[in-house]
Amino acid sequence: MTLLEIVLGIDNVIFVSIVANRLPAAQRPNARRIGLGAALALRLVFLSMIAWIVGLTEPIISILNQDVSWRDLTLIAGGLFLIYKGTSEIHGTVEGEVEREGGGGGATVSFAAIVGQIIVLDLVFLIDSVVTAVGMAEHLWVMIAAVILAMVVMVSASGPISRFISTHPTAKMLALSFLLLVGMALIADGLHFHVPRGYLYCAVGFSVIVEALKMLVKRKQKIPV
Repeated sequence: MTLLEIVLGIDNVIFVSIVANRLPAAQRPNARRIGLGAALALRLVFLSMIAWIVGLTEPIISILNQDVSWRDLTLIAGGLFLIYKGTSEIHGTVEGEVEREGGGGGATVSFAAIVGQIIVLDLVFLIDSVVTAVGMAEHLWVMIAAVILAMVVMVSASGPISRFISTHPTAKMLALSFLLLVGMALIADGLHFHVPRGYLYCAVGFSVIVEALKMLVKRKQKIPV
C-alpha cells in the first residue's frame, strides 16, 4: 500500500519540484517542505473523514445521462489546472523567459503564491490517494502509516528531483510534458474514461531512458581520449 501511495504521489512531487524552482534557491527547500507537509496534513484529515470521502464518489448531478460526482468535478478542475501550468511553464521556457533567482530578472513569483499552487494541487491528488487507501485497507492506522511513509519518501526525493530538473533543461521539458499527460488523464477520469497510469509511466519511463542515454553519450564525448 505504501508503494502504491508513492506511485500515486510521483505526479505531486514533480509538480512541487517544478513550481518550487521558480523561487530563489534559498527558499525552495522550505516551499517543498511546506507544500508536501500540507499534503500530508490534508491526507490525514481526509482519512479521518472516511465516510465523507466515500460520499465524494456519489453522483450529485446528471449531465447528458452521465452521473457527475464531486470527485469528477475536482479531477476535471485539477486536470485543467495542470494543463494550464504545464503549458505556461513550457511557453516560458521555450520563449526564453528567465526565472527570477535572487536579484535576477524575469517574472517575480512570491513564496505564498508558490505554496498556494502546491496546496491546490495537493487537494486534487489527495482524493485519488485517499480513495485508494480506503479501498485497500480496513484499519485507519494502516492507512495513516502508509500515507506517512509514502510522504517521507516523497519529501526525501523532492530535493534531488528539483535539483536535477533545474540543472537539466531537457529533463524539465520532459517533466512538464508528463504533467500535461497527467492533466489529460485527470480530465479523462473525471469524464469516466479511465486511463491506466501504467501507460503514462511506461511512456515517460521510456523517454527518461532515452534522455539518460543521451546524457551518457554527451558525457563520454567530453572526456578526452
